[in-house]
Amino acid sequence: MAEVLKPSTEAELNQAIADAAAAGRQLELIGTGTKRGFGRPMQVAATLDLSRFSGIELYEPEELILEAGAGTPMGEIEKAVAAKGQMLAFEPPGEGTIGGMVSCNLSGPRRIKAGAARDHVLGMRGVTGRADIFKAGARVMKNVTGYDLPKLLTGSHGTLAALTSVTVKVLPKPETEETLVFAGLDDAAAVRVMGLALQSPCEVSGSAHLPGKLPLTLLRLEGIAASVAYRRSKLATLLHEFGSAEALAEKQSKKQWQAIGDVSPLAARPERCLWRISVAPTDGPKVAAQIAAGIDARWFYDWGGGLVWLDVPPTDDAGASIVRAAAAPGHATLIRAPDPTRLAVPVFQPQEAALAALTARVKQAFDPAQILNPGRMYRGV
Repeated sequence: MAEVLKPSTEAELNQAIADAAAAGRQLELIGTGTKRGFGRPMQVAATLDLSRFSGIELYEPEELILEAGAGTPMGEIEKAVAAKGQMLAFEPPGEGTIGGMVSCNLSGPRRIKAGAARDHVLGMRGVTGRADIFKAGARVMKNVTGYDLPKLLTGSHGTLAALTSVTVKVLPKPETEETLVFAGLDDAAAVRVMGLALQSPCEVSGSAHLPGKLPLTLLRLEGIAASVAYRRSKLATLLHEFGSAEALAEKQSKKQWQAIGDVSPLAARPERCLWRISVAPTDGPKVAAQIAAGIDARWFYDWGGGLVWLDVPPTDDAGASIVRAAAAPGHATLIRAPDPTRLAVPVFQPQEAALAALTARVKQAFDPAQILNPGRMYRGV
């Protein structure tokens, strides 16, 4: 069993990384471990547990900023901001810590309106693989010019630095929400509905389609009650050719979008391999149909059709050749699969030579001994 290192201060963390670099000892970074299934599995000498960097360090609701230890559970943060009528607008899915959420750049259905997690990170502190303690960013949206390290480190899956603290922007929580549901549309018609709604001035904050025996196309509206009612009426007029829509009230709407963000429609059979496919929204139905022609597949759409969640049987390659051929020129990420499959198949979209060389140079700059989450994203990096 790998040794577990559990530093409590940045100085202790810095020393642990310095010792590991000197000894060439590789480390796996974890908070609560909920993201261990992401990326390629690793065989390392020790685990670097960052859960002691926990707690909300600063929260100024009037300034719309929150700073918390990277090991702070998301539930604690969401409870604190909800008490002030605020939220993390990128709608982080699942559980885990703020550090894990930022390291994986995870965003939920509201990304189409509010942007990704990366767009809401203002600053961070941590220790690089060089054993350099750093502070990047600021507590304001506009700060000094220079390298935007928070955007680089967000989505790096712990391969460049161990985060100790994250500062994020928060926003006011909508007064209410409701979801319009169109029933019975095929995938192509659903993508048309979602595209028209998103291109309208109705400020749709969620747009998904769930195929099945009774397909459902969902459009979320958020804001003050009068505005939601007005926009609902406008959407009904705009989309009248697709039939009438049922309206889900706030409680039911919230439950539905949480399920979509957590990929619950594909959770019933966890033995199947799960893919996250990003394509042009109008290409979504074509991509799903092409994959289904070559392998047993189930899927649903988020982000107006631009995000296709799809699962396939647990074959040796998780259907990678079929999935990636269909998804081109988009990209496909293998989110859930057995360890042997994640070792054999590139989990993230394979990079072109020039981009792969740049990735290797960035890794060399931050972690020359390659001790932090080695190979988590790409083999040999």
